[in-house]
Amino acid sequence: MTVNLLEHDLESLAAFCERLGEKRFRAVQLFRWIHQRGCSRFEDMSDLAKSLREKLKGVAHVKAMDVITQHISADGTIKWLFDVGGGNAVETVFIPEDDRGTLCLSTQAGCAMGCRFCSTGHQGFSRNLTTGEIIAQLWFAEHFLRKHLKRDERVISNTVMMGMGEPLQNYTALIPALRMMLDDHGYGLSRRRVTVSTSGLVKKIDLLGVECPVALAVSLHAPNNALRDYLVPLNIKHPLEELMPACVNYLEHAPRDFITFEYCMLDAVNDSDAHAQELVQLVKHYGHSVSWCKFNLIPFNPFPASGLHRSKQERIQGFAKILSEAGITTTIRKTRGDDIDAACGQLAGDVVDRTRVTVRIARQRSSELNSNPLDVPTDAKI
Repeated sequence: MTVNLLEHDLESLAAFCERLGEKRFRAVQLFRWIHQRGCSRFEDMSDLAKSLREKLKGVAHVKAMDVITQHISADGTIKWLFDVGGGNAVETVFIPEDDRGTLCLSTQAGCAMGCRFCSTGHQGFSRNLTTGEIIAQLWFAEHFLRKHLKRDERVISNTVMMGMGEPLQNYTALIPALRMMLDDHGYGLSRRRVTVSTSGLVKKIDLLGVECPVALAVSLHAPNNALRDYLVPLNIKHPLEELMPACVNYLEHAPRDFITFEYCMLDAVNDSDAHAQELVQLVKHYGHSVSWCKFNLIPFNPFPASGLHRSKQERIQGFAKILSEAGITTTIRKTRGDDIDAACGQLAGDVVDRTRVTVRIARQRSSELNSNPLDVPTDAKI
């Protein structure tokens, strides 16, 4: 069986070439052909020795996953569904802007975190992606887009690990993929333009800061433990008393001087003025100021079985105003790709509601009694 060279970062590829009796500079040449030029045919790699090209044909190949579907939104957003075998598929989304092109990558097939507002979490967890499956999304998208947009220069300037899965739960495969994104012989992306989003795996946040510091985004979504326990179940294991100090400590290594907190705006759940004011106090308590972080408010994208609703636009604006007036840099994420279900939180196919969250939220909304039918602690600020 031949090896897919997309699995190898430069150091690993150099070791592979050494086993073939080749010197390191051959690995650099090969790496550039694959990642910078998008070449998958060894016979086309003209500056490689013919003997090496013949060796590679017998032991290696370069191939992305098969594309199941491709959808292009009216706003230019593109969503691909990739086949990763075993009946599993992952989605990747390209988001064009005037000043950048961002690729949202998946790191797992499904997700085990179970966040209440995320469709991927509702479908459950299948498996981790390999390093090659993570980087193949970038490899395919970059070189497809150059042809599609008729451009010779790099199209993708930013990558975000915000697709399907919890990136830090797949840490071993993630780190080599990040290094390929950063490598000047590969994609040459700035550390400031590569973002890992996590729901709060504290020990892995610490490790990432030491081993491969890139921009960090944390899925916060609540200002207190009681509410966050419900919305982001990982909080039960890693409460705010652990998560917030880990975020502050990450700044010692981070390429930016702030951490981004993602906050999904859920109608009548986490979007009141009181919640905003509590967030201000939370940030001040752990950072002794408000300049160490920024908030990205995300309008919730409804999906079947969630039982949740998007906050009204005026409510989101009012929430943002409280944070901004407190001195916290706050943005409201523009929804993109709604017409192809490519917006944040929509990366899943048919959703199976394994947690019966729809039933529980419906009961809470219809109940006139304070009977706590959602199994949320009574001190949760819903």
